[in-house]
Amino acid sequence: MKNKPRVLIFKTEGTNCDEELCFAFKIAGGDPKIVHVNELREKSENLKKYNILAIPGGFSYGDDIVSGKILAVELTSFLSEELKKFIERKDTLIIGICNGFQVLIRTGLLPFRTIGKMQATLTNNDSGHFDCRWVNLKIEPKSNCVFLNNKNTSDNNLISLQVAHGEGKFFADNKTLRTVEQSNLVVFRYVDEKGKPTQKYPQNPNGSLNAIAGICDTTGRILGLMPHPERFVKIEQHPNWRRLNVQKPQGLPIFENMIEFVQNA
Repeated sequence: MKNKPRVLIFKTEGTNCDEELCFAFKIAGGDPKIVHVNELREKSENLKKYNILAIPGGFSYGDDIVSGKILAVELTSFLSEELKKFIERKDTLIIGICNGFQVLIRTGLLPFRTIGKMQATLTNNDSGHFDCRWVNLKIEPKSNCVFLNNKNTSDNNLISLQVAHGEGKFFADNKTLRTVEQSNLVVFRYVDEKGKPTQKYPQNPNGSLNAIAGICDTTGRILGLMPHPERFVKIEQHPNWRRLNVQKPQGLPIFENMIEFVQNA
């Protein structure tokens, strides 16, 4: 029997999806633990004990200034050396969901692993308001993500997940966006009812450039996405699971693939 990879789930003031994320990793076969950021700063916990770092959604520090900014500054100011050592290992993965994606962007870990230097941003939704709805997504089959590449979470690379955010629009200058696309760093895109990438609201709930819903870094081991896969790890969590005859939860395979990758690293 393979060892269960250890998963550190960040918690700080304002995070509110840590318990759901912990549950998702637990049923996927991991050994998750919720750790407050202060435990890392005080050295009572250390990243080197873990294989997976997961930054959950919510509103860290009330999203003062902009979403995820204060936690990102905290990580790059006090934990940058630990983060560098963590991402240099070959048996580690990082996932940031919603607010966690915003944090990864603002630390510079996404898209190009430039800790302390932002290369893109997640800004206010084009709608001008908070959006909470289920959306359709396409998993890019050529994405650089090592634990989703050639491991579909559905038969046609299309899945449905919930979004819940007010600042989810992926934005970058033309040069950066071109590099992201050419390097196959886009992992998820918002799509319409025909499975085609779209800029139309509400299928694209925030107006993200190129319909980008999630990206990875150049190694494929750091993933950030705005939709919440941890909210669809049981079929009953889908609002129309009976009517649509949902056969499997489409968020769970993401976590299962992460566990499998670490076990085989």
